[in-house]
Amino acid sequence: MNRLFLLTGSNLGDRNEHLNKALDFISRQLGKVISKSQIYRSESWGYKSTGIYYNQCIEVETFLGPHETLKIILKIEAEMGRQRAGEGYSDRDIDIDILFFHNLIIDDLQLTVPHPRFHLRRFALLPMNEIAGEFLHPILGKTISELLSECKDESIVSRV
Repeated sequence: MNRLFLLTGSNLGDRNEHLNKALDFISRQLGKVISKSQIYRSESWGYKSTGIYYNQCIEVETFLGPHETLKIILKIEAEMGRQRAGEGYSDRDIDIDILFFHNLIIDDLQLTVPHPRFHLRRFALLPMNEIAGEFLHPILGKTISELLSECKDESIVSRV
């Protein structure tokens, strides 16, 4: 059984509905949802947008492998209307990122785990800290709580 942490996000339309629908798809297609954070709101990160983001961290137990998990996540995003428009960040109905897959380190053409910018993003650290503050980052060797306390991102992130 693999322990998987995902971050869902939305800044278009009914953001709560998008996150709830993603949670439902995840529980039906990936595995058992063990825990979920509250929903957090923040401004966009890495690009300018007028839409406020809602994000939620989800812990899942799955029998699937990392690449199989990625394929299902991309399928869920597509079913929910996600259209990828080239490189870079853009507004979206739904985004599902793999933050951690058990304690694996993967860096290939399809997948990078742990998420390479996770530790730089307050909007990802706060919800993950809520459900798994003692989880140890397999590359950085620090807990999520430690990473949050060291994070230089000054973005305002608050619970919805």
